[in-house]
Amino acid sequence: MLFKSLALSALASAALAQEAQPQPDLTTLLSNQTELSNLTTYLGLFPDFVGQLGSLQNITLLAPNNEAFATFLNSSAGAALAQNDSALIQAVFSYHVLNGSYSNFSEVAFVPTLLQPPQYANVTGGQVVQAVPGDNSTAFFSGLLANASSTGSPLNFTGGVVHIIDSVLIIPQNVSETAIQANLTGVAGALMSADLVETVDGLTDVTVFAPNNAAFEAIGSALPNLTTEDLTSILTYHVVEGTVGYSTLLGNTSLQTVQGANITITVIDDEVFVNSARVVVADVLVANGVVHVIDNVLNPENATATANPSEETGSPAFSGASSASDIPFTSGVPTPTASAATESAPGATGASSSSADAAMPRMTGAMGAAALFGGAALVLNM
Repeated sequence: MLFKSLALSALASAALAQEAQPQPDLTTLLSNQTELSNLTTYLGLFPDFVGQLGSLQNITLLAPNNEAFATFLNSSAGAALAQNDSALIQAVFSYHVLNGSYSNFSEVAFVPTLLQPPQYANVTGGQVVQAVPGDNSTAFFSGLLANASSTGSPLNFTGGVVHIIDSVLIIPQNVSETAIQANLTGVAGALMSADLVETVDGLTDVTVFAPNNAAFEAIGSALPNLTTEDLTSILTYHVVEGTVGYSTLLGNTSLQTVQGANITITVIDDEVFVNSARVVVADVLVANGVVHVIDNVLNPENATATANPSEETGSPAFSGASSASDIPFTSGVPTPTASAATESAPGATGASSSSADAAMPRMTGAMGAAALFGGAALVLNM
């Protein structure tokens, strides 16, 4: 009996001693992970930024492993890192820092990051990363639906948590560039034709419902005779400003568009419809919000068109229109240089192929990196 009591006491003391062991600071933790040597080497170039990270509390760092860095550096998107573009490198690192300490994720979440407006982001509260929990790991979706997965167990440090991931996150690009790279060339060309590229790219906190190429092709006969005013009305009817409607937030509701008229959001058996159009790819993150790809072009003159989930593809909202042999508006649109999974329906959370070759994002503001990171640190320490 005495032996048993002593054994239990020893076990309890060992457990308390283990709990009492201080957690390492961020620099120490990272330097002790051999699979993160590339990351620590790059972070060593920015001691001020590392100092800011180390002083923050309640953060989660998504740390790309060595293989992820090697793949990224050999891509067109990684050229800026290889050329030591300090502002962009720091922006990339900032996008890997989540605002909050997350050991795990129990449900799909869109988590704000250290990447704050106005540089490379125009989303109130900071650009987000989508976290999708799985059986053995968490998938993190970034720009162009690029997918990085966590590897191993989360690591704790004095300021929060580190998750090692197998790919470098891609900073979301603006709407027009995303449309090109995601092969939504009909939308990209239509925006160019209506001279709306700068307008849409410059909006804050947007939700864009972007018709896929098949949707434009299906109403091809109705498009050549549109005036610029008509086309502008149609395109701005697909844009909601002031609300970033990630899939987790979309419900049965009505939203006012930039055009002025309302669209109707309907959720039926986990499928999302916008008027009569079905969302076929959700949650494509962009610099100023989110894009959902839909299978029909919305018509502001037919706002009462309703969803029919029994149909594989909804009826076009333009009565009497017939299909074209080519995708309208695509003449002169640049050829995509990246890959994104926008041709199949992934459901509410999206699916992805790797987008390591994505073009790097364009700045959304003129502030320097020092101002960006100083502001970000203040936000996270409020």
